[in-house]
Amino acid sequence: MTSDNISLSGDNRRRYSRNLLLPEIGQSGQIMLMQSSVLIVGAGALGSIVAMYLAGSGVGHIGICDFDTIDISNLQRQLGFTIEDIGKSKVNVLSRRLSSINSEIIVEPHEGLLRAEKAPEIFKNYDVIVEGSDNPSTKYMVTDIANECGKPCVLGGVSGFDGQVMTLLPGKSQYRDIFPDATPADGYTPCSLGGVLGPLPGIIGSIQATEVIKIITKAGETLDRRMLLVNALNMTFTEIKI
Repeated sequence: MTSDNISLSGDNRRRYSRNLLLPEIGQSGQIMLMQSSVLIVGAGALGSIVAMYLAGSGVGHIGICDFDTIDISNLQRQLGFTIEDIGKSKVNVLSRRLSSINSEIIVEPHEGLLRAEKAPEIFKNYDVIVEGSDNPSTKYMVTDIANECGKPCVLGGVSGFDGQVMTLLPGKSQYRDIFPDATPADGYTPCSLGGVLGPLPGIIGSIQATEVIKIITKAGETLDRRMLLVNALNMTFTEIKI
């Protein structure tokens, strides 16, 4: 999306009026959002929340990458989907959902398993990468390739009552700096076995969306070189400097 087709008159000015009232964003920041592109890896609990908030905020080009279909067990926390969507492609359903939230944006589905040999070609077309998968191997791959491609990456994770968010900027602290070795197969418990509190991905995904907006508009301070840990059971927020 170029500045030639960016307009803040009429419906757009009303749509984004609450953003425009924020001095840290204002008109210039809103135009930055409308000209930006974000790729979301994972269309599940985290990715769907991030995607809906970014669509509502006016990010002009949103890509969604996932291979999965919707299961009834997803509906406990993946609120972008309904009973009628069970069995359908997450990418396709979420793409339609985003277009219904904001018909002015471009939504680009990338259906299928993201592979390391294909990722750089996809990543190069986006300004920011969001990592919202549910397994460590994908997190290593996405953050490694985002760094190699010079793209900022906002990573989130949830398990049980615990969540984490960090913003990884190219050339600075990375996921492997905190977790240098891949999690062994017997050391990782997926949500399908260990469970996850339904509202928790909403909290983490909202923080991820906030980080993306700050990266694009250059507002405030991001979680660069910091990891935010959320414990929903005790409702504590802990920051670890990286």
